[in-house]
Amino acid sequence: MEWHRASLEEVIKELGSSTAGLSNGEARLRLERYGPNRLREPEKESRLLKFIKQFTEFIILVLIGAAFIAGLLGEWVDSIAILAIVVLNGVISFSQEGKAEKVLETLKKLSAPKAKVMRDGAVESVDAGELVPGDVIVIEAGDMVPADSRIAKSEFLKVDESPLTGESHPVDKDPGKLEDNLPLADRRNMAYSGTTVVYGRGRAIVTSTAMSTELGRIAGLLEEVKPEPTPLQKKLAEFGRLLVYGAGGVCALIFILGILRGEKTLDMFLTAVSLAVAAIPEGLPAVVTITLSIGVQRMVRRHALIRKLPSVETLGSAAVIASDKTGTLTQNQMTVKKVYLSTGEVLSVSGAGYEPEGSFFEGTKEIEPLEKPVFLKLLHAALLCNTAELNKKDNNNWQVIGDPTEGALLSLALKAGLKKEELHEELHFESEIPFDAERKMMTSIYKDAAGNYHLFTKGAPEMVLPLCASIYTEGLERPVTGESKEGILRANDGFSKEALRVLALGYRVSDEPIDIHSIHSVETSLSFLGLAGMIDPPREEAFLAVEKARDAGITPLMITGDHRLTATAIAKEIGIFRDGDVAVTGEELDRMGPEEFERNIARIKVYARVNPEHKLKIVRAWKERGEIIAMTGDGVNDAPALKEADIGIAMGIAGTDVTKEAADMVLTDDNFASIISAVEEGRGIFDNIRKVVHYLLSCNIGEITTLFLASVLGMPLPLLPVQILWMNLITDGLPALGLAMEPCEPGIMDRKPRPRQEGVVTGPLFRVMVMQGIFMALCALFVYALELYFFKGGLEKARTMAFIVVVYSQMFHVFNCRSERGSVFSTGSFTNRTLNMAVFSILVTQIMLVHIPWLAGIFRVTGISLAQWVVAFAVSVQPLLWMEVIKAARRKEHD
Repeated sequence: MEWHRASLEEVIKELGSSTAGLSNGEARLRLERYGPNRLREPEKESRLLKFIKQFTEFIILVLIGAAFIAGLLGEWVDSIAILAIVVLNGVISFSQEGKAEKVLETLKKLSAPKAKVMRDGAVESVDAGELVPGDVIVIEAGDMVPADSRIAKSEFLKVDESPLTGESHPVDKDPGKLEDNLPLADRRNMAYSGTTVVYGRGRAIVTSTAMSTELGRIAGLLEEVKPEPTPLQKKLAEFGRLLVYGAGGVCALIFILGILRGEKTLDMFLTAVSLAVAAIPEGLPAVVTITLSIGVQRMVRRHALIRKLPSVETLGSAAVIASDKTGTLTQNQMTVKKVYLSTGEVLSVSGAGYEPEGSFFEGTKEIEPLEKPVFLKLLHAALLCNTAELNKKDNNNWQVIGDPTEGALLSLALKAGLKKEELHEELHFESEIPFDAERKMMTSIYKDAAGNYHLFTKGAPEMVLPLCASIYTEGLERPVTGESKEGILRANDGFSKEALRVLALGYRVSDEPIDIHSIHSVETSLSFLGLAGMIDPPREEAFLAVEKARDAGITPLMITGDHRLTATAIAKEIGIFRDGDVAVTGEELDRMGPEEFERNIARIKVYARVNPEHKLKIVRAWKERGEIIAMTGDGVNDAPALKEADIGIAMGIAGTDVTKEAADMVLTDDNFASIISAVEEGRGIFDNIRKVVHYLLSCNIGEITTLFLASVLGMPLPLLPVQILWMNLITDGLPALGLAMEPCEPGIMDRKPRPRQEGVVTGPLFRVMVMQGIFMALCALFVYALELYFFKGGLEKARTMAFIVVVYSQMFHVFNCRSERGSVFSTGSFTNRTLNMAVFSILVTQIMLVHIPWLAGIFRVTGISLAQWVVAFAVSVQPLLWMEVIKAARRKEHD
């Protein structure tokens, strides 16, 4: 049944209830039938299972297999070292991701713990979990609505539904029947679980509980959204498979060639295993994990907290950022931006949010507000016809207790230097006629020391203006004329076109006591003071952030539950909505077929009046286009789309716990600009991962080519397994960590986002890596053959020379990997201290390995002369020198 379209009598009949509620006996029976009013809990994974899942990626499984084979062959040092790296990688990932997701648990916490309910004709307090359909609940200001309910009685009832719908204004509630099939945000006769009453009181009949509520429906959507591997995880898994298959093919080829040449089967098997060890970059998973962890720390310093490690890089790939409006692009704090005075003057007000900091301008000229008597009287009305409180919190943020609209008026008066307490010294509160949806206005009455009664009214202009008999000007009152009324209506229309919410303020004085029970005789013969136009303003940082996003090739979208006019005005102001762009509502989106939506999706920049299903539809549509999409938000209604998006971004301050738990990243300062900073860091992190893969893979290609060519040429193995493992884990791993510390390259935000299908290793980069690997292999084989065949130095000394040249050439080669095009001298030789220290320590360690007897015994090397060191050094530096020549030629070609 569509409860909002049914009359109250029909609702009561359908639910088998009454205005006096259920009996305790009937409530118990229904509790057995419907179950407790709690959200369904998912099955939880144990911490052990979560830890084990860290070892299920393909390349990790290959490393575990390699360690197992090495152990079977008696190579225990190799086996233990590989397993140690695998475990280290798992521990880092597990500890970084931290505690398990608690999305549905947090959703459950949003359900009010206690509820006031009519049972057996009396009001009693029960656990909210005991509520059943048909219960009559009593709600008042400060209460959280415990279940979806149909309003039965409203006494100026207002509910903040922004966490559920994105609506930035509290919604007036009324028990009247609604005819149309309206979205949630427009169902004024319904109250929804998880929303908060901010004003008035009322009664409502529970229509849905637990998973049948709108909050439960969102919980169900979250269950349907299955976590997918991030683009980086997919790329690395694909890369790992190609690497393993390629290495396996080469190893099999060498094994077959050896057998055909008459070599012993066992010897060729050991050679093939050595090649496999050389081919697989054992340190890659750990180095990538550490690179991401370093990125996490950098992002924390830029106010972005990463909850899931691979998401660090994903944000850098984002081509679309779909942002919620309320609280993300805007302050989620109503602010008076313009004031129309009864004298015809229009004032602009600076400042944003509730913080009472700002100035007043008439045109471009700054004015002193208290010097204008009309404005002073309007500010008196703004302060005194007001039940809200504006308080400064410990973190210097300002918080409104009560209606946000009234909070905006308090802030306006405080900006001018007025305080309610000072006015109360002269005027004492007598009575009040609260706001209601029918009158659309509110009146407060005060008494001065002389016994006069001062009446202040505020409300919708179309309701207040007809009640005004005069216009207040410079301490005098003049009659309302057709011309003056036309001017007021023109100003009201102008404010409305700017998406401002407009309130009219009126005033009158009476020397007779005022009877508030006769409302029509109270709210009459008012003197018009002016109009206040307010809006939930954009964050100041959002303007530059949107511009930077566009410069980086990122498409910003606005998705909100607010009205189209308001959303479009904000989107135009901050640069999201431009000429030729389109704004659609959720209702229009429902009417669009898949093909029509696909045709128009690139032009649609604003989605208004949308629900959680619409947000999911939008995110999925962009993903189907092959784009990487980031979704930001702070309300419960954003959580499913955040979880579905490639990366979900929650607001840390204004965001609900539900949204934070569903997100991959949390902004600790709720600043949209921090997203762009995080995108920059994400791009830098991917670049660093690519540099690490470039370095490790080219080094491994060099090692496997060295062994491959030696095997094909019938030469003894120039490198032993223990030497290869040392290079892969230490001499490759430490410089790779240094590359992970590289700062972002200049112009990184001038590039377009990477396509989703682009891997870590592109075709051109792979060709460069193969070339570099082969060149390093030729350098090693050159000194190996020179020592073995020309100088007759013996196999051990030749292996020592080859071992030194491979290690040292890799140390020089790491500087090639700092930039694909830039010279090692232009990137700044001393800008990466970590890398320089890693290279220096390995250069020194290699000398120790060769000349300290017990280390030389472990690595099966022998001491060499100074002349041999000079030869090794001269050959090792060649990859760096020749790559510099090639880079210079490329730069010249592109210039």
